[in-house]
Amino acid sequence: MDASGTCFTDTLGLLLAVLVTPASTTDRDAARLLLPAARGRFGRLARVWADGGYTGHLVDWSATQLGVVLDIVRRSDDIRGFQVLPRRWVVERSFAWCLRSRRLVRDYERRTDTSEAVILWSMITLLSRRLAARGQGPVPARAA
Repeated sequence: MDASGTCFTDTLGLLLAVLVTPASTTDRDAARLLLPAARGRFGRLARVWADGGYTGHLVDWSATQLGVVLDIVRRSDDIRGFQVLPRRWVVERSFAWCLRSRRLVRDYERRTDTSEAVILWSMITLLSRRLAARGQGPVPARAA
């Protein structure tokens, strides 16, 4: 199955919501499904940063229908090559964290709900490892 995913993260890059759709679904259409669910779940949601794939009527729709400001992080036209975009790196880092899971490196899943579950499983694994490491305290120095 050719699929496309829309991820919703907090400012630290921790996954809050995910929606996997068929590849024929545009990012804007997927966001129209994901944003209301996120707004209902996170009542204090006021601002969302998104890349250029979310431009167009979605910006106005999110402001009027949800009361959420959708800021599009644009790449400058006059700069060539790689450019770090403000706020965009947060989601890219989240994708990199998820791709540590071997199952997410390739598109093995046939169903979108299974793909979503594997993405959530990957993030749960990441967070549980972080919590377990935090509870252990500092590593003692070795005796010589």
